[in-house]
Amino acid sequence: MTTTATAAVTTRGLTKRYGSRTALHGIDLDIARGGVFGVIGPNGAGKTTTMRLLLDIIRPSGGELRVLGEEPRTGGAALRRRIGYLPGELHLASRIRGRELLAHYAHISGPVRAGVVDSLADRLGLDLARPVRSLSKGNKQKLGLIQAFMHEPELLVLDEPTSGLDPLVQQEFLRMLHEVKRRGGTVLLSSHVLSEVQQAADEVAILRAGNIVKLATVAGLREAAVRRVRVIVAEADAPALQATLERVPGVAELRVSGDLPGTVGVEATLDTHVDSFVKALAGHDLVDLTIEEPDLEQSVLAYYDDEAGVQ
Repeated sequence: MTTTATAAVTTRGLTKRYGSRTALHGIDLDIARGGVFGVIGPNGAGKTTTMRLLLDIIRPSGGELRVLGEEPRTGGAALRRRIGYLPGELHLASRIRGRELLAHYAHISGPVRAGVVDSLADRLGLDLARPVRSLSKGNKQKLGLIQAFMHEPELLVLDEPTSGLDPLVQQEFLRMLHEVKRRGGTVLLSSHVLSEVQQAADEVAILRAGNIVKLATVAGLREAAVRRVRVIVAEADAPALQATLERVPGVAELRVSGDLPGTVGVEATLDTHVDSFVKALAGHDLVDLTIEEPDLEQSVLAYYDDEAGVQ
Protein backbone atom coordinates (compact mmCIF):
# COMPACT_ATOMS: atom_id res chain seq x y z
CA MET A 1 0.00 0.00 0.00
CA THR A 2 1.26 3.47 -0.88
CA THR A 3 2.02 5.62 2.17
CA THR A 4 2.49 9.35 2.51
CA ALA A 5 6.23 8.80 2.82
CA THR A 6 6.53 6.77 -0.39
CA ALA A 7 3.90 8.49 -2.53
CA ALA A 8 4.73 11.00 -5.23
CA VAL A 9 1.43 12.78 -4.55
CA THR A 10 -0.86 12.56 -1.53
CA THR A 11 -4.05 14.53 -0.93
CA ARG A 12 -6.54 14.33 1.91
CA GLY A 13 -9.86 16.13 1.75
CA LEU A 14 -8.56 18.43 -0.98
CA THR A 15 -11.19 21.07 -1.64
CA LYS A 16 -11.37 24.08 -3.90
CA ARG A 17 -14.17 26.63 -3.89
CA TYR A 18 -14.70 29.66 -6.11
CA GLY A 19 -17.20 31.77 -4.23
CA SER A 20 -20.37 29.71 -3.87
CA ARG A 21 -19.21 27.11 -6.41
CA THR A 22 -17.23 24.09 -5.24
CA ALA A 23 -14.85 22.78 -7.92
CA LEU A 24 -13.35 19.96 -5.84
CA HIS A 25 -15.18 18.10 -3.08
CA GLY A 26 -12.64 16.60 -0.68
CA ILE A 27 -10.35 14.63 -3.00
CA ASP A 28 -8.25 11.81 -1.49
CA LEU A 29 -5.39 10.55 -3.67
CA ASP A 30 -2.25 8.44 -3.22
CA ILE A 31 -0.11 8.34 -6.36
CA ALA A 32 2.78 5.91 -6.08
CA ARG A 33 6.24 6.78 -7.34
CA GLY A 34 7.49 5.13 -10.50
CA GLY A 35 4.22 4.79 -12.40
CA VAL A 36 1.73 6.59 -14.62
CA PHE A 37 -1.47 7.75 -12.96
CA GLY A 38 -4.34 8.86 -15.19
CA VAL A 39 -7.16 11.24 -14.32
CA ILE A 40 -10.18 10.83 -16.56
CA GLY A 41 -13.15 13.13 -16.77
CA PRO A 42 -15.10 15.47 -19.02
CA ASN A 43 -14.43 19.20 -19.14
CA GLY A 44 -15.36 20.71 -15.79
CA ALA A 45 -14.77 17.52 -13.81
CA GLY A 46 -11.88 19.04 -11.82
CA LYS A 47 -8.82 17.60 -13.58
CA THR A 48 -7.07 20.90 -14.27
CA THR A 49 -8.01 22.32 -10.88
CA THR A 50 -6.40 19.34 -9.16
CA MET A 51 -3.17 19.77 -11.12
CA ARG A 52 -2.96 23.50 -10.47
CA LEU A 53 -3.38 22.89 -6.75
CA LEU A 54 -0.53 20.37 -6.75
CA LEU A 55 1.73 22.93 -8.46
CA ASP A 56 0.71 25.80 -6.13
CA ILE A 57 -0.61 27.78 -9.08
CA ILE A 58 -3.80 28.11 -7.04
CA ARG A 59 -4.31 27.47 -3.34
CA PRO A 60 -6.75 24.99 -1.80
CA SER A 61 -9.81 26.04 0.17
CA GLY A 62 -9.37 23.07 2.48
CA GLY A 63 -7.61 19.76 2.96
CA GLU A 64 -3.99 18.68 2.78
CA LEU A 65 -1.57 17.84 -0.04
CA ARG A 66 2.03 16.80 -0.42
CA VAL A 67 4.03 16.52 -3.63
CA LEU A 68 7.32 14.59 -3.61
CA GLY A 69 7.16 14.67 0.17
CA GLU A 70 6.72 18.44 0.45
CA GLU A 71 3.88 20.90 0.76
CA PRO A 72 3.60 22.85 -2.52
CA ARG A 73 2.91 26.07 -0.63
CA THR A 74 6.28 25.96 1.12
CA GLY A 75 8.31 23.91 -1.38
CA GLY A 76 9.04 26.94 -3.52
CA ALA A 77 11.26 26.95 -6.60
CA ALA A 78 13.33 23.98 -5.40
CA LEU A 79 10.26 21.73 -5.45
CA ARG A 80 9.05 23.07 -8.80
CA ARG A 81 12.41 22.25 -10.41
CA ARG A 82 11.71 18.59 -9.60
CA ILE A 83 8.48 18.75 -11.60
CA GLY A 84 7.78 18.99 -15.33
CA TYR A 85 4.46 20.62 -16.23
CA LEU A 86 2.45 20.87 -19.42
CA PRO A 87 -0.70 22.96 -18.97
CA GLY A 88 -3.90 22.20 -20.82
CA GLU A 89 -3.94 25.72 -22.26
CA LEU A 90 -0.41 26.33 -23.51
CA HIS A 91 0.66 29.95 -23.95
CA LEU A 92 4.16 30.44 -25.38
CA ALA A 93 6.18 33.55 -26.13
CA SER A 94 5.86 33.98 -29.89
CA ARG A 95 8.63 36.40 -30.87
CA ILE A 96 11.57 34.03 -30.41
CA ARG A 97 12.63 30.70 -31.89
CA GLY A 98 11.87 27.37 -30.31
CA ARG A 99 15.46 26.70 -29.27
CA GLU A 100 15.76 30.10 -27.58
CA LEU A 101 12.52 29.55 -25.69
CA LEU A 102 13.70 26.15 -24.44
CA ALA A 103 17.02 27.68 -23.33
CA HIS A 104 15.02 30.18 -21.27
CA TYR A 105 12.98 27.38 -19.67
CA ALA A 106 16.18 25.38 -19.00
CA HIS A 107 17.57 28.35 -17.05
CA ILE A 108 14.42 28.31 -14.89
CA SER A 109 13.91 24.57 -14.47
CA GLY A 110 17.48 23.55 -13.79
CA PRO A 111 20.24 21.73 -15.65
CA VAL A 112 19.42 19.92 -18.89
CA ARG A 113 21.83 17.25 -20.06
CA ALA A 114 23.63 17.96 -23.32
CA GLY A 115 21.81 16.54 -26.32
CA VAL A 116 18.49 15.91 -24.57
CA VAL A 117 16.63 18.80 -26.23
CA ASP A 118 17.79 17.86 -29.73
CA SER A 119 16.96 14.21 -29.11
CA LEU A 120 13.42 15.04 -27.99
CA ALA A 121 12.94 17.42 -30.94
CA ASP A 122 14.07 14.71 -33.38
CA ARG A 123 11.75 12.16 -31.85
CA LEU A 124 8.76 14.49 -31.99
CA GLY A 125 9.61 15.91 -35.41
CA LEU A 126 10.01 19.56 -34.36
CA ASP A 127 12.23 22.16 -36.06
CA LEU A 128 13.63 24.25 -33.20
CA ALA A 129 14.97 26.91 -35.58
CA ARG A 130 11.47 28.09 -36.47
CA PRO A 131 9.90 31.10 -34.72
CA VAL A 132 7.27 30.03 -32.21
CA ARG A 133 4.66 32.24 -33.88
CA SER A 134 4.98 30.22 -37.10
CA LEU A 135 4.26 26.89 -35.42
CA SER A 136 0.98 25.02 -35.78
CA LYS A 137 -1.00 23.99 -32.69
CA GLY A 138 0.49 20.51 -32.87
CA ASN A 139 4.06 21.82 -33.11
CA LYS A 140 3.50 24.19 -30.20
CA GLN A 141 2.28 21.19 -28.22
CA LYS A 142 5.53 19.39 -29.08
CA LEU A 143 7.48 22.38 -27.80
CA GLY A 144 5.48 22.24 -24.59
CA LEU A 145 6.25 18.53 -24.19
CA ILE A 146 9.98 19.12 -24.68
CA GLN A 147 10.08 21.81 -21.97
CA ALA A 148 8.26 19.45 -19.58
CA PHE A 149 10.49 16.41 -20.25
CA MET A 150 13.90 17.96 -20.96
CA HIS A 151 15.20 18.34 -17.39
CA GLU A 152 14.17 14.73 -16.59
CA PRO A 153 12.05 15.63 -13.57
CA GLU A 154 10.98 13.27 -10.81
CA LEU A 155 7.32 14.07 -11.49
CA LEU A 156 5.60 14.99 -14.76
CA VAL A 157 2.20 16.69 -14.56
CA LEU A 158 0.63 16.63 -18.01
CA ASP A 159 -2.79 18.16 -18.70
CA GLU A 160 -4.29 16.85 -21.96
CA PRO A 161 -0.77 16.27 -23.38
CA THR A 162 -1.67 14.83 -26.79
CA SER A 163 -3.99 17.65 -27.83
CA GLY A 164 -3.21 18.51 -31.46
CA LEU A 165 -0.71 15.68 -31.98
CA ASP A 166 -1.03 13.28 -34.91
CA PRO A 167 -1.25 9.52 -34.18
CA LEU A 168 2.42 8.78 -34.95
CA VAL A 169 3.59 11.47 -32.53
CA GLN A 170 1.12 10.19 -29.93
CA GLN A 171 2.80 6.78 -30.14
CA GLU A 172 6.21 8.38 -29.63
CA PHE A 173 4.81 10.24 -26.64
CA LEU A 174 3.69 6.92 -25.12
CA ARG A 175 7.21 5.56 -25.57
CA MET A 176 8.54 8.61 -23.74
CA LEU A 177 6.20 7.89 -20.83
CA HIS A 178 7.42 4.30 -20.60
CA GLU A 179 11.00 5.57 -20.48
CA VAL A 180 10.11 7.88 -17.58
CA LYS A 181 8.72 4.88 -15.71
CA ARG A 182 11.85 2.82 -16.37
CA ARG A 183 14.07 5.48 -14.81
CA GLY A 184 11.80 5.66 -11.75
CA GLY A 185 9.93 8.86 -12.58
CA THR A 186 6.24 9.43 -11.97
CA VAL A 187 3.62 10.78 -14.37
CA LEU A 188 0.26 12.35 -13.57
CA LEU A 189 -1.70 12.48 -16.81
CA SER A 190 -5.14 13.95 -17.40
CA SER A 191 -7.39 13.37 -20.38
CA HIS A 192 -11.00 13.09 -21.42
CA VAL A 193 -9.93 10.46 -23.99
CA LEU A 194 -10.06 7.04 -22.34
CA SER A 195 -8.04 5.24 -25.01
CA GLU A 196 -5.10 7.57 -24.35
CA VAL A 197 -5.12 6.89 -20.61
CA GLN A 198 -5.73 3.19 -21.18
CA GLN A 199 -2.53 2.85 -23.20
CA ALA A 200 -0.38 4.88 -20.81
CA ALA A 201 -1.60 4.54 -17.24
CA ASP A 202 -1.24 1.93 -14.52
CA GLU A 203 -3.95 3.42 -12.31
CA VAL A 204 -6.80 5.83 -12.94
CA ALA A 205 -9.11 8.13 -11.05
CA ILE A 206 -12.43 8.93 -12.69
CA LEU A 207 -13.62 12.43 -11.81
CA ARG A 208 -17.19 13.66 -12.04
CA ALA A 209 -18.24 17.15 -10.97
CA GLY A 210 -15.31 17.52 -8.59
CA ASN A 211 -15.65 14.10 -7.00
CA ILE A 212 -13.70 10.88 -7.47
CA VAL A 213 -16.30 8.33 -8.49
CA LYS A 214 -13.84 5.50 -9.12
CA LEU A 215 -10.24 4.61 -8.31
CA ALA A 216 -8.94 1.54 -10.12
CA THR A 217 -6.09 0.00 -12.00
CA VAL A 218 -6.45 -0.10 -15.76
CA ALA A 219 -6.32 -3.88 -15.48
CA GLY A 220 -9.18 -3.75 -12.97
CA LEU A 221 -11.28 -1.57 -15.27
CA ARG A 222 -10.61 -3.97 -18.11
CA GLU A 223 -11.56 -6.95 -15.93
CA ALA A 224 -14.92 -5.40 -15.04
CA ALA A 225 -15.72 -4.05 -18.50
CA VAL A 226 -18.41 -5.48 -20.73
CA ARG A 227 -17.29 -7.74 -23.57
CA ARG A 228 -19.30 -8.99 -26.50
CA VAL A 229 -19.00 -12.73 -27.12
CA ARG A 230 -20.14 -14.94 -29.98
CA VAL A 231 -20.23 -18.72 -30.02
CA ILE A 232 -20.98 -20.79 -33.11
CA VAL A 233 -22.12 -24.39 -32.65
CA ALA A 234 -23.89 -27.07 -34.65
CA GLU A 235 -27.58 -26.28 -35.04
CA ALA A 236 -28.62 -29.25 -32.91
CA ASP A 237 -26.50 -28.05 -29.99
CA ALA A 238 -27.85 -24.48 -29.93
CA PRO A 239 -30.67 -25.02 -27.36
CA ALA A 240 -28.30 -26.76 -24.94
CA LEU A 241 -25.68 -24.01 -25.35
CA GLN A 242 -28.25 -21.30 -24.75
CA ALA A 243 -29.42 -23.07 -21.59
CA THR A 244 -25.82 -23.32 -20.40
CA LEU A 245 -25.05 -19.65 -20.98
CA GLU A 246 -28.21 -18.55 -19.19
CA ARG A 247 -26.74 -20.06 -16.03
CA VAL A 248 -23.34 -18.37 -16.33
CA PRO A 249 -22.97 -15.29 -14.04
CA GLY A 250 -22.37 -12.09 -15.94
CA VAL A 251 -23.89 -13.26 -19.24
CA ALA A 252 -26.74 -11.11 -20.55
CA GLU A 253 -28.50 -10.06 -23.76
CA LEU A 254 -28.46 -13.56 -25.22
CA ARG A 255 -29.42 -13.65 -28.87
CA VAL A 256 -29.52 -16.57 -31.32
CA SER A 257 -28.91 -15.99 -35.01
CA GLY A 258 -28.48 -18.15 -38.07
CA ASP A 259 -24.96 -18.67 -39.38
CA LEU A 260 -23.45 -21.03 -41.90
CA PRO A 261 -25.68 -23.91 -43.04
CA GLY A 262 -26.08 -26.35 -40.19
CA THR A 263 -24.72 -23.98 -37.54
CA VAL A 264 -26.14 -21.38 -35.16
CA GLY A 265 -24.50 -18.33 -33.60
CA VAL A 266 -25.24 -17.38 -29.99
CA GLU A 267 -24.29 -13.82 -29.05
CA ALA A 268 -24.22 -12.24 -25.59
CA THR A 269 -22.57 -9.65 -23.40
CA LEU A 270 -20.20 -10.66 -20.62
CA ASP A 271 -19.41 -8.40 -17.66
CA THR A 272 -17.24 -10.75 -15.64
CA HIS A 273 -14.00 -12.67 -16.03
CA VAL A 274 -13.89 -14.88 -19.11
CA ASP A 275 -12.71 -17.90 -17.09
CA SER A 276 -16.15 -19.07 -15.93
CA PHE A 277 -17.58 -18.38 -19.38
CA VAL A 278 -14.95 -20.45 -21.19
CA LYS A 279 -15.25 -23.31 -18.67
CA ALA A 280 -19.01 -23.40 -19.22
CA LEU A 281 -18.37 -24.01 -22.92
CA ALA A 282 -16.26 -27.10 -22.25
CA GLY A 283 -19.16 -29.48 -22.69
CA HIS A 284 -20.08 -28.18 -26.14
CA ASP A 285 -18.56 -28.84 -29.55
CA LEU A 286 -17.68 -25.34 -30.79
CA VAL A 287 -17.33 -24.36 -34.41
CA ASP A 288 -15.98 -20.89 -33.53
CA LEU A 289 -15.61 -18.54 -30.55
CA THR A 290 -15.09 -14.76 -30.56
CA ILE A 291 -14.48 -12.68 -27.42
CA GLU A 292 -14.10 -8.99 -28.20
CA GLU A 293 -11.86 -6.58 -26.34
CA PRO A 294 -13.67 -5.09 -23.32
CA ASP A 295 -15.51 -1.84 -23.97
CA LEU A 296 -13.84 0.46 -21.44
CA GLU A 297 -15.57 3.51 -22.89
CA GLN A 298 -18.96 2.17 -21.83
CA SER A 299 -17.64 1.22 -18.39
CA VAL A 300 -16.35 4.72 -17.73
CA LEU A 301 -19.37 6.48 -19.20
CA ALA A 302 -21.54 4.60 -16.70
CA TYR A 303 -19.96 6.68 -13.93
CA TYR A 304 -21.19 9.86 -15.61
CA ASP A 305 -24.82 8.78 -15.81
CA ASP A 306 -27.07 10.90 -13.59
CA GLU A 307 -28.42 7.78 -11.98
CA ALA A 308 -24.92 6.57 -11.08
CA GLY A 309 -24.56 9.24 -8.44
CA VAL A 310 -21.36 10.01 -6.63
CA GLN A 311 -19.73 7.23 -4.66
